[in-house]
Amino acid sequence: MRPHILQNGALTPALEAALATAFEVRRLADQADPQAFLAEHGARFTGLVTSAPAGASAALLASLPALRVISSHGVGLDQIDVAGAAQRGIAVGYTPEVLNDCVADLAMALLLDVARGTSAADRFVRRGDWTQGKFRLARKVTGQRLGILGLGRIGRAIAQRAAGFEMQIRYTNRKPVADVAWTFEPSVVELARWADTLVVITAGGAATRHLVNAEVLEALGSDGFLVNVARGSVVDQAALVQALQQGRIAGAGLDVYADEPNVPAELMALDNVVLLPHIASATRETRQAMEALTVDNLRAFYAGGKVLASALA
Repeated sequence: MRPHILQNGALTPALEAALATAFEVRRLADQADPQAFLAEHGARFTGLVTSAPAGASAALLASLPALRVISSHGVGLDQIDVAGAAQRGIAVGYTPEVLNDCVADLAMALLLDVARGTSAADRFVRRGDWTQGKFRLARKVTGQRLGILGLGRIGRAIAQRAAGFEMQIRYTNRKPVADVAWTFEPSVVELARWADTLVVITAGGAATRHLVNAEVLEALGSDGFLVNVARGSVVDQAALVQALQQGRIAGAGLDVYADEPNVPAELMALDNVVLLPHIASATRETRQAMEALTVDNLRAFYAGGKVLASALA
């Protein structure tokens, strides 16, 4: 008999089709009364497939007493009760590594765009403003001071790309990284004070909520840029809006927000902000690799008791 898997949240048609070939999958969203469904059938599911936005709450885990494995399509873990899963001995698989390049690529795209004003210049041309005068002067990227908040897998990939632009690189982390030559700054505020651009690529969750606050933005200063490809919760969005409106930072490149997909009108009104719809990993190649790993984590667990990529330390 094929393992019974519960699906929480929307997944791509390709991923759903791949899951259906190997498992008996029921989608929670298809149930007229999800709570009643879980009360009646929750004990049959030994696996849960989800995504970073949908996650797996403590309440959901409690309704699945036979659960043995979770496979999440994504790298964000802030919506998954990882501690609760670990306490119950539930394996937690996710999809790291395969999206590093595309997220790092997009971080550099935002960095270049907000500094050089390419999106704003495109709007300038389309509005017909070029016939009335020249576009504003932008900022040079080569040789900039780049501060990276979170030197994990993706942070390293961003730093490697930035080196190609001859950028000076410093970073902050929970602790210094032993095998890199880049300078460690123990304080986010001091990193922001030193940097021309601060790239946010740390994990989300309660521990990093509003880590980039008004004090950090003040330290970044009126010539500094902020790029966020992490989670919207890491940045105090109200403080960011205020800093941008008052010219206390030079601009921002954002792929994530506090309440997605709702982007504040105040951000949309600003021409020195690049706004993307959370697409850092959204390439065909990366999404295919993420889909494959989501399925392979489940296959590996049911074949040998371990997921290929575990979120548990």
